[in-house]
Amino acid sequence: MSQQIQKTTASGKGMLSNPRLTPLQGTLNVVMNQNVTLSCHSDSGSPPVTYTLFKHNQKVSTLNRPDLTPGLFSLTISSASDVGEYKCKAENNISSGGKYSKSLNFTLGEQISKPVLSSPTSQAKKGQNVTLSCLSENGSLPITYLFFKGRQSISPPVKMQKREAAVIFLFINSSSDLGTYKCRAESSFRNNTKYSNGFNFTLAEEGSHSQPLIISLVLISLLLVIGFALAIPFFIIPSYKARKFKSTRHSTGLTSTMNAEDPENYVIYAEIDPVTPEEEYINFPVARREDEKGENLKL
Repeated sequence: MSQQIQKTTASGKGMLSNPRLTPLQGTLNVVMNQNVTLSCHSDSGSPPVTYTLFKHNQKVSTLNRPDLTPGLFSLTISSASDVGEYKCKAENNISSGGKYSKSLNFTLGEQISKPVLSSPTSQAKKGQNVTLSCLSENGSLPITYLFFKGRQSISPPVKMQKREAAVIFLFINSSSDLGTYKCRAESSFRNNTKYSNGFNFTLAEEGSHSQPLIISLVLISLLLVIGFALAIPFFIIPSYKARKFKSTRHSTGLTSTMNAEDPENYVIYAEIDPVTPEEEYINFPVARREDEKGENLKL
């Protein structure tokens, strides 16, 4: 029996090959809270095979395989210490000490954030050029942006090496060009893609130019009202008082002093000012002084 084992060992048929440790997702780029799977596999050797996964030379998990199928280890990247260094060991009943794989290290990236699609204006006229900007505030660079109208791509991929927005220019030719628009942001990490909310332009009304005219007319009317209100104490009230005073003078300002017994129609009029509480007045007849003196001499 010992001679048979020695022959098998010498020919190498029962010994395991060095295993290969590979990520099933095809990339070593990971983000926080991402689930990953590592495959440890020896291509040759006699089963059963025991696979052991190590992280920083500390054992993480062990799997037994009755055949040469790979051992699959599932991990969750929950902290920066989970990115590496990893390696695995394969051993069977023949190999002494087992065989080790090469080590690998994950690269921890930043999860991409939902991009924001925006434009300097939300209203557009027919024949107007407009711009759309798409930006993710977080995410490992570079980030590739793609713009859509509905479900159809309207631009080639725009790869940004810096934390800057990707910008495209649009020409609004008809109402069908108003929207809905979206953008997609994708980082170099697999399955790390986010879409923006929809953005719609609205068609500016041609009659909207009359709005400034209406506002101007309202302001002019308001100024006229204010001017009229200011003119009342300076012009309208004094004019009204003057007319009222003139009417009073015509009705009470003149009193006749004619003597009924005078043979001649000689009358003297005296203008009487309006009576005030402080003043008193009397009316007295005025006759021709010369006639009165003559009559007194005859007597």
